[in-house]
Amino acid sequence: FTTLLIAIPSAVKAFNYITTLWKGNLQLNPGMLFSIGLVSTFISGGLTGIILGDSTLDINVHDTYFVVAHFHLVMGISALYGLFAGVYHWFPKMFKRMMNKNLGYVHFWVTAIGAYGVFFPMHFVGMAGVPRRYYENTAFPMFDELTDVNILITVFALITGAAQLVFLYNFISSIFYGKPTVQNPWKSNTLEWTAPIEHFHGNWEGAIPEVHRWAYDYSKTMPNGEYVIPEQDFVPQTVPLKENEEELHH
Repeated sequence: FTTLLIAIPSAVKAFNYITTLWKGNLQLNPGMLFSIGLVSTFISGGLTGIILGDSTLDINVHDTYFVVAHFHLVMGISALYGLFAGVYHWFPKMFKRMMNKNLGYVHFWVTAIGAYGVFFPMHFVGMAGVPRRYYENTAFPMFDELTDVNILITVFALITGAAQLVFLYNFISSIFYGKPTVQNPWKSNTLEWTAPIEHFHGNWEGAIPEVHRWAYDYSKTMPNGEYVIPEQDFVPQTVPLKENEEELHH
């Protein structure tokens, strides 16, 4: 019952993610790709949870590799994607340098293909009845025909693991040799990107900035169709509201 019940807030979040991206001016940098990847694995892995929440269906795949595939897509890969997205996004703020974008693309695509290469066929292994928590399945002759699938899963797992070495190299090398960042490389609204590049106590020189709006005023236009800030589709939180803008916002 709880497995089905959790589908309600999960569906709310899935639609929340999608509608936030809908018709947006997306910048497909590595951080954004990992964010979209999170939505992908959260939805695809979550759909298989509905099967596990139905006792009639679950009795056939309970305690098999189907459960392993479902859980790791939702709670494992999705969590890692969120972590990677955060690292790529806030790396310039932490280290005052940019990570290598091309290596970031390699990291994402190899990880994304490898992760689905591991867990997509694992669902079919589970539906074939292969139990989890056994260190080897060669003791069961009926599963011999699935050996090639298990080998394929292992190969994809090794490829996915190797992709993390690309990320590790990119992370460490960019700390020392990355391109110096600008104050707001992502054209983001949130307060941390209004702070100077240099780190010092208090974050801002002089008075603490005032917040006049929420953090998600992107592509916001006035009644005449112009952006709040001309030729700029983002509005930092420190920009005061213009006349009648609050009513327009609601």
